[in-house]
Amino acid sequence: MFSTIKAGAINGIHSYLMQVEVDVSNGLPSFNMVGLPSTEVREAQERVKVALKNSGITIPSSHITVNFSPADVRKEGVSVDLPVAIGILASLGEIDESKLKDTVIIGQLGLNGEVKGIKGVLPIVRTAIENGCKVCILPEENAREGAVAGNGIKIVGVSSLVECLTYLNSKDSEKDLLIKPTVINIDDLFEKEIQSLDVDFADINGQAALKRAMEVAAAGFHHILMVGPPGSGKSMIAKRLPTILPPLSKEESLEVSTIYSVAGLLPAGKALITERPFQSPHHSITTSALAGGGRVPQPGVISLAHRGVLFLDEIAEFSRTTLDLMRQPLEDHEVHISRAGGNFTYPASFMLVGAMNPCPCGYYPDRGRCKCSDKDIAHYLSHISGPILDRIDICIEAPKIDFSDLSAGSSANESSKTIRERVIKARNIQKERFKGTSIRFNSDMTPADIAKYCPLGFKEQRILEKLYSQLGLSARSYHRIIKLARTIADLEGSENIRDIHITEAACYKMADQKYWS
Repeated sequence: MFSTIKAGAINGIHSYLMQVEVDVSNGLPSFNMVGLPSTEVREAQERVKVALKNSGITIPSSHITVNFSPADVRKEGVSVDLPVAIGILASLGEIDESKLKDTVIIGQLGLNGEVKGIKGVLPIVRTAIENGCKVCILPEENAREGAVAGNGIKIVGVSSLVECLTYLNSKDSEKDLLIKPTVINIDDLFEKEIQSLDVDFADINGQAALKRAMEVAAAGFHHILMVGPPGSGKSMIAKRLPTILPPLSKEESLEVSTIYSVAGLLPAGKALITERPFQSPHHSITTSALAGGGRVPQPGVISLAHRGVLFLDEIAEFSRTTLDLMRQPLEDHEVHISRAGGNFTYPASFMLVGAMNPCPCGYYPDRGRCKCSDKDIAHYLSHISGPILDRIDICIEAPKIDFSDLSAGSSANESSKTIRERVIKARNIQKERFKGTSIRFNSDMTPADIAKYCPLGFKEQRILEKLYSQLGLSARSYHRIIKLARTIADLEGSENIRDIHITEAACYKMADQKYWS
């Protein structure tokens, strides 16, 4: 007999539904799988056979053929174990196939018949909803993750093959009593899972200019690089940046959660990522780990930082090749990976935050403490190429903290909550300004957008003209100063960009002129 089961699979960051076609016929006993199955998919035949046996289900000696359709797409992962087992039982008449209409089945089987969790449940369920499916049977471990995809589908979490078989063979009126569908109100979950961080900008004494630069960066989603000696608070400030960023919206949360679901990195017991990601890789990270890839492509760190912060501490210690890998994602907000198995695109709209010493020992230009030669300093700084530096909106020095600031109390320092309120107001101004367009932040504007949304007066234009010639700015740096000025004006609530905004924005490009001129 022949049966067809709907299942789901992941291809890059996207998911698709496939047909698991099973034919059980008389002939020499065999178990064949076709349809471009990978090694782990092909191994499903052994897991399925043993799981059926240990679940007390006897399979007669038969010729079993399983086809995964579409047959021209390579199948990866272990999500097909359960649908293959159910397909075999349906072909043997153990399950009424008509009960499987509009039902998607996914799950990994253990040898004892246990249904284990899998990666990528969230995007698979969302695709199932888009394709009009009514029921999704999946591992109990992934039931909450699947339920946040929406209310357009019944989520049934099963813990074993026997439980799944019993559910499918029960009367429709008894199904919900046997296994209660998992239902989650995403609004309640979103509010419940948002947690307050245990760090605050109020902890930081001094460094007023650096904190101001961080506020500007957060308001316009601008990339920022901090240069200063060890112990000046660069890492401390960077780790507090998420506390002044606006909370994730529901749409952003689903985007981020989808990436983490595909990567298998959703925290245990957590159905949704509700806080902005903060990724801080070590400088020894490989290019594949940073951008994504591998034999079976997986999202890299820059995709895991999507809608959040990518913090590169001691950025000059990263290899130049690794850093230059980010040139295209910083512009396009996407990572494109080509492999023999196909082309993959991962989202990568992140805020780059870098921190570095000005030289190998960290104390340049204090020649009283710095013992580095000019050659050593030049080589150290050369790790950050011109094109990467050109894509960083803010480059600011983090000077040594004065004793008076260090010993002062923190009661007068602004809290993260206060700063965040200003950032959210500036973001709301941008949201209203760019309504109906694909632009989200001031940092996303193209030169054409700048001409439309950032008109300058004669005085402001003259200041920019002088800066362009005196600092030797590139066209990209020129536009970045205008975008920064637009953000500074938004923080002030000013409709027009004024000369004071241009001047402050230009100050955020002075450090790169000092060290990389």
